[in-house]
Amino acid sequence: MIEGTTVRLRALRAEDAEHHVRWRNDPEVVHWAAGGDPLFGPVTAEAIGNAFETMLRLSPRDSAVFTVEDLTDGAVIGMVDYRDLDPFAGLVTVGVTIGSRDHWGGGCGSEALSLLVGHLFGAFGLHRIELDTWSGNERAVRAFTKAGFREEGRRREAVLVAGKRYDTVLFAMLRAEWPGSAAQGSGPREVRGAAR
Repeated sequence: MIEGTTVRLRALRAEDAEHHVRWRNDPEVVHWAAGGDPLFGPVTAEAIGNAFETMLRLSPRDSAVFTVEDLTDGAVIGMVDYRDLDPFAGLVTVGVTIGSRDHWGGGCGSEALSLLVGHLFGAFGLHRIELDTWSGNERAVRAFTKAGFREEGRRREAVLVAGKRYDTVLFAMLRAEWPGSAAQGSGPREVRGAAR
């Protein structure tokens, strides 16, 4: 478990599938998380079940999915993931989705992303972490920036949302830009051996 001040990251469990089904069948979540991409949702419980069989077997050396919980009540509010980890080049791609609309705009996504970044830079000694979003998702742009990511470039008009074209916006953080590299105050703490 990795704890911050308002959220914690924990290992994915089979019972988390019900939350993923709910989020991926919520048109508002699908709109913001994936630009309305029909491959993201709506989706059946069976399809999520099949995907979970794969996600639960992921090797943390390559990729992983973590559940985001609210620290106040333990409610499951979202997920973060990493994939395409390249230990030789020191690169990885990450993602974050806060599926609970009640937790939108409160900094949960930024904190969950920061916790994941701290874990990856700390555990794997990486050089670069990257992620992207579509230019119409201003909430994600703010969350990524708040977490310390910098915009690096755009793929112009690469995303189609409700008949309108948007840019794909690429963000990245280098190890030297990570606040934890300068040992600035308190960062995330990993809680080992805790069963939750």
